[in-house]
Amino acid sequence: MGQAKPVLVPDVSQRDIEIAYSFTGAELLLFGAILYPGGRLPNDDKPTDIVVVVRGPVQSILVREKEKVAGIWVNAARLRYRSAPSFYAIASSRPISKLVDDRTQAIYELGLDSLQLSPASSAPLAEQDRFARGLVDLKRRAGLYFEAPRAVEITDGVLYRARLTIPARVPVGRFTAETFLIRDGRVLAAATRDIDIRKSGFERFVARSAERHSILYGLIAVALSVFFGWGAGWIAKRL
Repeated sequence: MGQAKPVLVPDVSQRDIEIAYSFTGAELLLFGAILYPGGRLPNDDKPTDIVVVVRGPVQSILVREKEKVAGIWVNAARLRYRSAPSFYAIASSRPISKLVDDRTQAIYELGLDSLQLSPASSAPLAEQDRFARGLVDLKRRAGLYFEAPRAVEITDGVLYRARLTIPARVPVGRFTAETFLIRDGRVLAAATRDIDIRKSGFERFVARSAERHSILYGLIAVALSVFFGWGAGWIAKRL
């Protein structure tokens, strides 16, 4: 029989996050325990590390590259990605490069440089890499992609916790929080918890109306725009 492996028991502070008009972001606590076979910690000197990855639902994204022509910035080349994560945050007890090799990073998509973004066209590899770096940079500046090395705290080799910030501009949908146990360059255990982020109150009503009654929603939006435009003009004439 093979040697028994440790088991992760993870959890998150919030399984459901509701976004209202006053939502300014949230702090998510990810914590859990490492259960070792027989309840005994390894008796060697190899460190135990934890990596936590929070992903948002995948989405199709079109990335455009701007080019300066006659002093004016215009859209030039573009590349569409079929399944880029809408949100990606990774926290670890040490920098990822010190935990696993490049192959393992690619297999588990550990780190922004290891994301599998699935371009929709067969563009040259150099062009794919350029657009991938541009997409990651845009998401990073928007606060939707980030890395937090050494953000995971491990207590007595058994308990762990990490705090990640969910920004105000976070998309809605089903998120996953994946936890990986790493020792000696190998992923020994992994576990996943789901997180639902959804709109609430009036924002939820508007979002559902736009999704379920798109034609009526569009007509009402146009009518309101015309009404408010007319009202603004009427008030301006009276002043």
